[in-house]
Amino acid sequence: MRIDRAQMEPYRRHVIVCTGGYCSADRGGRALYALLAQLLQREGLLFGPTRVKRSETPCLGVCAGGPILAVYPEGIWYESVTPRLLERIVTEHLRDGRIVEDAVFHRLADAP
Repeated sequence: MRIDRAQMEPYRRHVIVCTGGYCSADRGGRALYALLAQLLQREGLLFGPTRVKRSETPCLGVCAGGPILAVYPEGIWYESVTPRLLERIVTEHLRDGRIVEDAVFHRLADAP
């Protein structure tokens, strides 16, 4: 019996959205996660060489200032993400490659 190996389509960035209730009592990350898919599709970032992979997690370990969103490989973490800020992150950071500096609260020290 042959077992197929897992395969992953290449992607440029990975966005992780906290959808739990610890950092954001209203669990606002859930709505952001759904909106993220729509915005990525609108900007042409769901497929091809500029593909952005998205994931959700119940906790990123921050426990304040949510919803929290992290972008890799840059290691940029955004806080208090609203739908309006999410749109800026998608267009400015994910599409155009410019970090939304006024919303960054953490940078991974050894990220590229």
